[in-house]
Amino acid sequence: MTTAATFEIEYLQYLDADGKLVRNDLPAIARDVRQLVDLYKLMLFTRTFDAKAVALQRTGKLGTYASCLGHEAAHVAIGSAMQEDDVFAPMYREYGAQFYRGVKPREVLLYWGGDERGNDFSGPAHDFAWCVPIATQCLHAAGAALAFKTRKEPRVAVAVVGDGGSSKGDFYGAINVAGAMTLPLVAVIVNNQWAISVPRSAQTGAKTLAQKGIAAGLECLQVDGNDLIAMRTAMDYAIKRARHGHGGMVIEAVTYRLSDHTTADDARRYRPDDEVKAAWEREPVRRMKAYLASLNAWTDEEEDAWKAECAKRIDAEVNAYLETKSQPVTAMFDYTYADVPADLAAQRAEAIAADKAAH
Repeated sequence: MTTAATFEIEYLQYLDADGKLVRNDLPAIARDVRQLVDLYKLMLFTRTFDAKAVALQRTGKLGTYASCLGHEAAHVAIGSAMQEDDVFAPMYREYGAQFYRGVKPREVLLYWGGDERGNDFSGPAHDFAWCVPIATQCLHAAGAALAFKTRKEPRVAVAVVGDGGSSKGDFYGAINVAGAMTLPLVAVIVNNQWAISVPRSAQTGAKTLAQKGIAAGLECLQVDGNDLIAMRTAMDYAIKRARHGHGGMVIEAVTYRLSDHTTADDARRYRPDDEVKAAWEREPVRRMKAYLASLNAWTDEEEDAWKAECAKRIDAEVNAYLETKSQPVTAMFDYTYADVPADLAAQRAEAIAADKAAH
């Protein structure tokens, strides 16, 4: 018997849990201290926003909210590596990436407040809306990548999916066509270890999630998702090769969901306390702050001042959200079809009549 094929998955990391370098071949992003500071500031802004959104939900001013606590490095790296005319297909918690691309916090709040206008982003209009049915956005991104290739446009589609979503058929279908047609698709699996209440070990037998791209013929890489430098380096590499016609890539960002799955969840029911405690020791904000401090590029005074500024900016966004006039109940018919089908048009007319009668 002969061997038909072999493979291995490389692991990329530059900073350990304490923010110390573990390798010397630093990429360009690691030498651009000013940019690293700016990206770190966005990580802090995202974390501050996240805490505020959770507080709004707890006080009845927001619907169910999906926290991004612990994902800040991965998300900021994804957003900052993309060009404006690239297309982003997010899940529903990639706020750091979307903030970088111009989405306003008030729009995030509108969405989780049940207002579809929150999907009308201030950022690139060609980015896809949030996608709650997991992994279906991967197919959308593959379709965009196919359009780019057909039109000979040097653009890239980036899709983000979770560890649970990477076991869905939508994900496999997307990466399969990307490999078969050499599409400019970068699929990022944010492996936060838990698909709601299901541990990673219970939903896949793969040793890594990155290797799922091997069967599709895609280049694959596993990355420390709490390491901003490693994540940005991986994204820069994947996007550049895709943009130049060398095909797609699967990147597994190994991180941890430090929050509940959403504010409707209580992860204490299924996650071991010692596991969560250990994850906090590896979290991305603490790690990046330590690295910048070692370069004398960031001080505690600057941190305090920026956190105060973040709170001020986010309060303004919260006020804008709270002051936004609610849409009429009939607005539910306005966001699904370009031309409303006859049966829904009849329901809409009934809703309008009922609303008028009530007032």
